[in-house]
Amino acid sequence: MAFEIHLMAPPGLEPVLADEARAAGFADPQVVPGGVTVRGGWPEVWRANLTLRGAGRVSARIGEFRAFHLAQLDKRARRFPWGEVLRPDVPVQVEVATNRKSKIYHAGAAQERIARAIHEELGAPLDGPDPVTVRARIDDNLVILSVDTSGEPLHKRGAKQAVGKAPLRETMAALLLRACGYEGREPVLDPFCGSGTFVLEAAEIAAGLAPGRARDFAFERLATFDPSAWQALRAARPAGLPDLRFHGSDRDAGAFAAARANAERAGVADLCLFEKRSVSEIVPPDGPPGLVIANPPYGTRIGEKKPLYGLYGALGATLRERFGGWRLGLVTSDASLARATGLDLTESAPIAHGGLRVRLYRSRVL
Repeated sequence: MAFEIHLMAPPGLEPVLADEARAAGFADPQVVPGGVTVRGGWPEVWRANLTLRGAGRVSARIGEFRAFHLAQLDKRARRFPWGEVLRPDVPVQVEVATNRKSKIYHAGAAQERIARAIHEELGAPLDGPDPVTVRARIDDNLVILSVDTSGEPLHKRGAKQAVGKAPLRETMAALLLRACGYEGREPVLDPFCGSGTFVLEAAEIAAGLAPGRARDFAFERLATFDPSAWQALRAARPAGLPDLRFHGSDRDAGAFAAARANAERAGVADLCLFEKRSVSEIVPPDGPPGLVIANPPYGTRIGEKKPLYGLYGALGATLRERFGGWRLGLVTSDASLARATGLDLTESAPIAHGGLRVRLYRSRVL
């Protein structure tokens, strides 16, 4: 039976995730605030967690009912077929969000009723390690129930341990690469590579490696889980490593040493080259042109803004001088810094990133 599956995305990048889901064969991708919905059953839930690089979390909608007051909520929560999805031996935590359109407005009281119903009707403990999370959204007196099928956020691939000062999440890096037209068939260079997120994502995409291959998921602790079907899905292997290399540089030697270690853990060290270089020292690698993608300092959290104009200017000058035929994707929160590159750039809609609003600035051909 098909149901609604919600894929979380950073606000501003929902259309890019919808494009990824559509290309991966998921049914009826629809952009909604903060994500994308698709239709499918539990095998699609497993596949979304395993293979979608841009989704931050995957939730499955498991049912709904009307409730106009707490007593009715309690009664209908007790009638809900929790055992079709939840296991009595797995701890459960409940999260509730309400809005002003609903007569039930006290989220804490609603959470207590639903949690107690699950515990008393199913027997599932309400505390313990690695709980499954049930979320209830009460919208215009409709209680919409979903279960988090991911567990740890999906940007936690299981390979990257060392991170820089202002890390970019892997899921966001994958969406930004896709927004730049990257499909895994060209070289990528990041002149501010930090812990290597863009470089590693680009290499994994080119190698056909599933982003969730090295981690566990919450859906493995649900009553709907089929271990043999999951192992068959997980067993798919890429054909082989591509004849491409992915390059990262940074003036901080500690940063690219961490990037090398992350590449080893991810299994793409043979595809990635990291070097200590300032932005004015970067040169294009031998071979066809590709994509330069960069997430330089913005001056809001790391350092002061004024010296960064020179840094952005040096980036633009270096690209104009040496990177003919390449494309650029530049992430920054400040339009004046982007303009300091002196390049002809187009800008995206605002994208939420760590409490900031950044944009992706692109140049088709340098």
